[in-house]
Formats: sequence, structure tokens, C-alpha cells
Amino acid sequence: MSEITGVILLQMGGPDSVESVEPFLYNLFSDRDIIKIGPAFMQPFIARMIVKRRAPKSAANYRQIGGKSPLRELTEQQAAALEISLGGSYRCFVAMRYWHPFAHEALAAIQKEGIQKIIAVSLYPHYSRATSGSSFNDLERWLKKCSPAVKLRSVRQFFDHPLYIKALVEKIEQSLATFTDRSKVQLFFSAHSLPQSFITDGDPYLDHIQATVRLVMDQLGSVSHHLAFQSRAGPVKWLEPSTGDKLKELAAAGHTDILMVPLSFVSDHIETLHEIDIEYREVAEHLGITTFRRMESLNSSSLFIQCLTELVQGKDTGHM
Repeated sequence: MSEITGVILLQMGGPDSVESVEPFLYNLFSDRDIIKIGPAFMQPFIARMIVKRRAPKSAANYRQIGGKSPLRELTEQQAAALEISLGGSYRCFVAMRYWHPFAHEALAAIQKEGIQKIIAVSLYPHYSRATSGSSFNDLERWLKKCSPAVKLRSVRQFFDHPLYIKALVEKIEQSLATFTDRSKVQLFFSAHSLPQSFITDGDPYLDHIQATVRLVMDQLGSVSHHLAFQSRAGPVKWLEPSTGDKLKELAAAGHTDILMVPLSFVSDHIETLHEIDIEYREVAEHLGITTFRRMESLNSSSLFIQCLTELVQGKDTGHM
């Protein structure tokens, strides 16, 4: 048995080419942890129909940001930086939920090295059954097939970890420094939306998001701030307000300086690079918002890597 501990960073994943957009979306819409479409045996068929409609527009969006998602490369960079930070007794791997490398591919690489002890870290700071929950369910399904058995410890959230908050504050402060008058800036926290029914059923996601905002603002002081939700899809009721509606509200109140702070995303991907940087920028310009900027994503910032290091080492275990 190897004395090395394996660390798996769990992420959503993204298409690595325009051609992989459709199968990526199919994997996503087939996941009943995210959405239950009819009886289970019908979901693959319905998912395929949905994807056929959505894939052309989604592929066009990916073409605008370079023809693929950068999420795999960015997560692999985080894994490499984390491995250096942890030292020689750890090896770091990446497992994506909806595109390569999948959990079973990461586990195969881990077992090939004889590693039998794993720490799985969700890169979604705020727990939801639709994100971290789905990733851990998938990992645990594959772990049952491992022989010899692999011991697992899970880090399911870190929305209030001091170093995560500090990393966000650092990036926000860097962005605020680019504005002429800090007092006029509207700090706009934009989190990935979730169907309201999830929260009604007890999902902690909204509480986690609100806690992160509160902890960040405790350190930032008097900057005006707002919270809204992006990336909604389908006819069900979603968390409110939407990012688009909140932008309209701020513009109507005469605000012209907006700093977007993506929450629930620790790395750049389609929701930051296209939805915020392109789509919402166009909306803001149309509304008369003259200065629209986005906080740089955490990616491999040193404070964020320190946060992941502490999570793996089991420090600050109240966040496990």
C-alpha cells in the first residue's frame, strides 16, 4: 500500500472542443441530481431532445471564448499548485462531472499508483445537491467498484473558510483599485442560480451564498453591494433576483460603475467568460452603465491554493 495520499479536485467540467459541446450537455441534462425530467427511464431520451435544441447556441458561445472551456486546464493548474503546496506525500488529480477526465478515469490513475487513501475536495464552495452532491454521488458510485477498496475523506464545502474569504477580498480590492471613485462602485455578487424548489426542500446553497457575501462585506466595509443569480434555464421558478433584472434596477437608479463578483465559480469558464464578460456587458452598456468590470477569478491565486491546502490537511475542520 502506497504511503501517498491521493487528492481529487471535483469540478463540473466543460467541453474541450466545439464538437464535444453536445455530448457534454447530454451528460449534464441526463443527471437526475440536477434535474428530474419525467420517469428515470425516459430522461435520456428527453435530455437528447433538449440538447439538440440548445447545442447550436451553446457551441456558438464556446466559439466566442476560444472554441472550448478552459476549465480542465485551470483545474489541472490548481491541482499542480496544490501538489507543490502539500509536499511529497500527496498526489493531486482532477475529476470532472460531465466531461473528461471523469471520476472513473481519475480513480484508475490513482489505483495505478497503488494509492488507497483519497481526499476528495469539491471546488464548489457552496454546497448544493446539484453540484457538490452530484459529484460526490458519482465518485462514490465508482469507488464501490474499486479493488482493493479505497478509503475516502470528503471536503464538501468551504463557503466560510477564512482563506477563501480572504482570497475573494484580495481580488475584489484589486478590482476596486481600478475605479476612479471607489465610493460610486456597486459591488455586484452574481451566483449561479438554482430552482427555488431546491431551497424549499432544504438545500443549503442559498444560506451558504449569503454567508459568503456577509463575511466578505465584513472585511470590505462601506462599499454598496448587491446579490443576484445568473444562468437560469427552463420554466420553473428560480432564485431571485436575476442578474439581468438587478442590472436594470441599478441602471434605473443612476448607477454607472459596476464591479461583478462571480460567486460559486472559483475558475473561469463559460459563465464568467461569456455570460458575464460578453452577454451581461452588452446588457449593461445598453442600459447606460459606463464602467462594467468583473473581478478576476480565483483560479490559482496563492491565497486560494493555501485554502485548498488547509482543507486537504484537515485544518479548520468545521468546514468539512
